[in-house]
Amino acid sequence: MLAVLGPNPSLWADEPKSAEVKELLGLPLVLRDDFESGKTDRWVPTAAEGWMLTEQGKNHVFSQFKHIATPTPVRSPHNRAMLKDVIVSDCVLDLKLQSTARDYPHRSLCLFFGYQDPSHFYYVHFGQKADDHANQIFIVNAEPRKKISTVSTDGTPWDDKWHHARVVRKVESGSIDIYFDNMHKPVMQATDKTFQWGQIGIGSFDDTGNFDDVMVFGKVVPKPAAK
Repeated sequence: MLAVLGPNPSLWADEPKSAEVKELLGLPLVLRDDFESGKTDRWVPTAAEGWMLTEQGKNHVFSQFKHIATPTPVRSPHNRAMLKDVIVSDCVLDLKLQSTARDYPHRSLCLFFGYQDPSHFYYVHFGQKADDHANQIFIVNAEPRKKISTVSTDGTPWDDKWHHARVVRKVESGSIDIYFDNMHKPVMQATDKTFQWGQIGIGSFDDTGNFDDVMVFGKVVPKPAAK
């Protein structure tokens, strides 16, 4: 049975409280959502019936509690909740996340960035055991997801506890750095300049999980006109 544990401050005790953070890595705070408002109207899920606001003790978290295999134009994660009305170029996505899936090699959660439409975006897959389709950084560019990470690990050490994750994206250099618990050393890296702007999102490929304390820092840009 999943242990019902709130975000564990000891994992990031050396960092400032999220409520105190106004910028990160030189980028201003664009959005903070700890879900204590009791609302999730900032988010657009692929399947609303798979998401809900829930409580862990006195803490509210956004839970993707059910896997729903929504149709995708090309092979890519099914379960997404995208932040609406926030489009950024350079950005940092910082949040807490908790896997609620069974323990198996591809136990995973995903974070999305540079999202332009269901056929064009980046995502990081935090998979328990790495292979060419798990625990990597991927691009979806009008074809099935393709691994672009040049640095990764043997896998993400999932358990039933909360963890701290961060995505750092710089469009000019094309760099993508991914952090998990240790915010001083990336666990995955890639370089790609395909998408220069996009939305931010959370979710999974075909598992379940909880999300909390979401912060987005970045350069807000207008959505380019459709060609």
